Amino acid sequence: MIMTGGAMTDGAVAGIDNHCLPVRSARLPRHPLESCACGMRTVGQRTSASRFCPWVSWRAANLLAMTLVALVFALPFPAGARDTITWMEVDMPPFLIQEGIDRNQGYGDVVSAILRQRLPEYDHQEMVTNAIRRFSAFEKGEHVCMVGLYRTPEREAFMHFSIPTFLTMPAALIVRKDKLARFGGGPRISLDAVLGNPDLAIGFSKDRSYGTSVDAVLKAHGQRENLLLFTGQKLPPNFFAMLMRDRLDGLIGLPDEALYQAEQLGLREQLATLLIEENQQGYEGWMCAVGCAKTEWGKAVIDKINAILIQERPSERYRQAYERWLDANSKQRYRHLYQQVFLRTIP
Repeated sequence: MIMTGGAMTDGAVAGIDNHCLPVRSARLPRHPLESCACGMRTVGQRTSASRFCPWVSWRAANLLAMTLVALVFALPFPAGARDTITWMEVDMPPFLIQEGIDRNQGYGDVVSAILRQRLPEYDHQEMVTNAIRRFSAFEKGEHVCMVGLYRTPEREAFMHFSIPTFLTMPAALIVRKDKLARFGGGPRISLDAVLGNPDLAIGFSKDRSYGTSVDAVLKAHGQRENLLLFTGQKLPPNFFAMLMRDRLDGLIGLPDEALYQAEQLGLREQLATLLIEENQQGYEGWMCAVGCAKTEWGKAVIDKINAILIQERPSERYRQAYERWLDANSKQRYRHLYQQVFLRTIP
């Protein structure tokens, strides 16, 4: 945002004090721009001279006004003025990485850079913000977009969405390996059953979507005492500490983000991710998209983004943006789903 100095408030135009009234001259000014005396100060060179010097004739003032209007419309508009897209971002590695040695190397960072490169007709700026400010900007119809959003009925009220930008492993339950028996000891769980067990304390964010299936389960359980909510997008380190101290039994998050955070804390080998059965019925909760404000401007931007995505998604650099954050065992399945599901999904 550029702020210009020299702002003037009412009653302080061109150096005229609020308490200063014009002093009549012994003669009429020869020209409407001629200065008039105001106490001990001389003012002038303002088109509003007639407002402060009442002896200036209305005819002269009108002539002056028409002349200035003509001059204004004669001024050329900047030929290089361009539209700007503000990309709303969050601190949520490895999707978007805002700091450290991997800064700007998240899979969201890579895809965002591709889109900006392919949209040279726009200027681009970033805004790292919280969920409240972010969605408020969309609701107000500002020129904002964001990569990596789940498409939900609530968001469709104020956003246009692109075709899917990412295929990600769906939200999972992160638990301690030595506590797997609490969840049946298998590779997957029913989230509805877990949340319905008052002896299990589960943490998740109140500011994000985990896909429509998981969101529906969370909403159905409301504000149970065994549910611990955190704010923001990123899994907080203190929740991992609570998990290790047995004050929390599980965390809901994307596998890649959970393993990334756990690795930063030196906990990766002590944690496991359990598939959520409600997320295995389809691939809706595996894909997210670009969202732009639901305006004519936003629709035009989304149309351009869709054309770019259709060209870029089959490329190796696009696929590897997410794949680099997967473990070796997950890559083979991911590549199969990428070809058979993701690239064929164009709603």
